[in-house]
Amino acid sequence: VGEQVSLKCSFKTSSPITESLTVDWTYRPLTGGQMESIFHYQSVPYPTTVGRFKDRISWLGDVAKGDASIAVQSPAMSDNGTFICSVKNPPDV
Repeated sequence: VGEQVSLKCSFKTSSPITESLTVDWTYRPLTGGQMESIFHYQSVPYPTTVGRFKDRISWLGDVAKGDASIAVQSPAMSDNGTFICSVKNPPDV
């Protein structure tokens, strides 16, 4: 709680990495409920501009190295939940 946390995500792809590659991070609270998109990457990072993670997500990844990790600033117990990383690199998904 309170210290930046890194959420690791690594991937392998059989296709060359291009600007078509996308990374999407979603979150669902531990208590259940709606999935929430918290981060999108396509050539550049697009952290969420709404919701509980607004201004708290930063990009740590390097897609050239198969890394799609993010950081969450000032985590709280109320942030507990499921974080899902999804990488698509057409035509490889």
